[in-house]
Amino acid sequence: MTSESFTRVARVSDVAPGTSLLVTVAGKEILLCNSKDQITAIINKCSHADEKLECGRIRNGWISCPAHGARFSLETGQAMNHPATLPIQTFPTRIVDEWVEVQA
Repeated sequence: MTSESFTRVARVSDVAPGTSLLVTVAGKEILLCNSKDQITAIINKCSHADEKLECGRIRNGWISCPAHGARFSLETGQAMNHPATLPIQTFPTRIVDEWVEVQA
């Protein structure tokens, strides 16, 4: 498997709108998030205090850190408000035959 390959991680139906699903790909905890009719993949770690994002609220293309309220764009990973200033890692995703695949 090369670094350019995608890994099948979940069925599209496993990630309902407004929810997330934690998966592990290549040893990384990755959060699949369904918002605005799109499934995106982000690292499961806030850039502010290394807190897990898996219980964060998902709304209109962003996720909030449950610890301190920092918000991140699900598409770009950019921090949207303080206390976070650094982006989080995002991963390319694609849908193939109703399966979500992630490149990590």
